[in-house]
Amino acid sequence: MKKVVLTLMAILVMVALTTTSFAYGWGQGMRGGRGPGYGNCQSGDLQGLAALNLTADQEAKIKSLREAQLTEAKPLQDKMFSKRGELKLLWLQQNPDQQKIVAVQKEIRSLRDQLQDKQTNHRLAVLKVLTPEQQTKVQAFGAGRGFGRGNGFGAGPGGGCGGYGPGPRGN
Repeated sequence: MKKVVLTLMAILVMVALTTTSFAYGWGQGMRGGRGPGYGNCQSGDLQGLAALNLTADQEAKIKSLREAQLTEAKPLQDKMFSKRGELKLLWLQQNPDQQKIVAVQKEIRSLRDQLQDKQTNHRLAVLKVLTPEQQTKVQAFGAGRGFGRGNGFGAGPGGGCGGYGPGPRGN
């Protein structure tokens, strides 16, 4: 009797752990990004800009821009997370409703577009804070490297803050 109870408890624990791990989503995307809304490491936001020798004023302005961008993006990120959950539930129904699935997918694409627009605006605003020499250095980083994972200038591939990066595909 004890073995049966212990076996059942072990199975329940495994199911509980598996369920919570799937609740976190797909993890890193095809290119190592973590997708919209991953983290907010304020202290590390500027580590990718160390080579630019920012002034204290520039650092303060960039930090302010970053905080404003995160505040604006948060409601969209939350809504996108909710819509992705809704989409998964629609797909799990016995008879998935094509019209509902397509409608939710359109909403997700619209939210993704809005988030990308905010990201673009943030990047352009950060560029305006930099001197022409600093902007040239950023361009020398190459496409996609000057604006790393921090949804602005960040550490680039291999480390740094979360934010917008190429995340999960297929949603």
